Amino acid sequence: MSAAITNPWRYRDQSIHYLSASPASPRGPALLLVHGFGASTDHWRHNIPVLAGLHEVHALDLLGFGRSAKPADLPYGGDLWRDQLVAYVRERIGRPTVLVGNSLGGFAALAAAVALEDDCAGVVLLNAAGPFSDERETPQGWGAIARRTIAMALLNSPVVQRLLFENLRRPATIRRTLNQVYLDRTNVDEELVEAIRRPSLDRGAFGVFRTVFAIPRGQPLDSLFAHLRAPLLLIWGIRDPWINAAGRRSQFLRHAPAGTKEVVLEAGHCPHDEVPDQVNAALLDWLTNAEAERCQSPVASAGV
Repeated sequence: MSAAITNPWRYRDQSIHYLSASPASPRGPALLLVHGFGASTDHWRHNIPVLAGLHEVHALDLLGFGRSAKPADLPYGGDLWRDQLVAYVRERIGRPTVLVGNSLGGFAALAAAVALEDDCAGVVLLNAAGPFSDERETPQGWGAIARRTIAMALLNSPVVQRLLFENLRRPATIRRTLNQVYLDRTNVDEELVEAIRRPSLDRGAFGVFRTVFAIPRGQPLDSLFAHLRAPLLLIWGIRDPWINAAGRRSQFLRHAPAGTKEVVLEAGHCPHDEVPDQVNAALLDWLTNAEAERCQSPVASAGV
């Protein structure tokens, strides 16, 4: 495996942190790993060395996160991160790529996969975030409307947001939160806590945090699935308390394209970091099978 490259890449005139590594003779498509909200390339610490033993592997920090720039004047949200991923694939990788995303990164990866069309070789979603169409409906009844109005008024208060931000970036709070979403807490270590805390100290970090309460939800998942042309693998940490993985699993399977593969693991919200050996094995097995199926297809056999 070649040494990881960490040179900055610029997108929309902003510095983007990324990593890339590859064996001497990479197999199949390239991989692009996309972290979730509040995380960074550091969250793929147990995946990149293994995956890069066989494949060309890239990981980047989305704008507003990790070591990437955090300017105050960008429209943070799904559209921005989708376009960032599309640009990276076309400018830095330059060939069909499998997009792998966790949580918010899964939503961004799926949206980018649809936009990339033939430049996307596959999608892997690990406990992906994002709404379905029926989850975007306006609450009904005075009680539901009042509760939502009060909650949004509080969350949109700069004072409340600053208090939340200061509390959430405390090491003790970060560790407590991770302990809630990791079933096996072995990898909830100082390295992980610091990887999440450090970017929160950057200038502009609070401004990015505030946008979490106003991020446009973007295109619903069912609409994205309807337009997806690439193979799809769903990897679930089924004990995820944040997104009710057991319930969302049935929704994903109802809307996902035919031929979608699925792996269910006894883990929480971040299975790639909690049980990396299992995720790496599942991902590599899926990549091998997907490549074999592609080579055996009539179109591929005809050399088209």
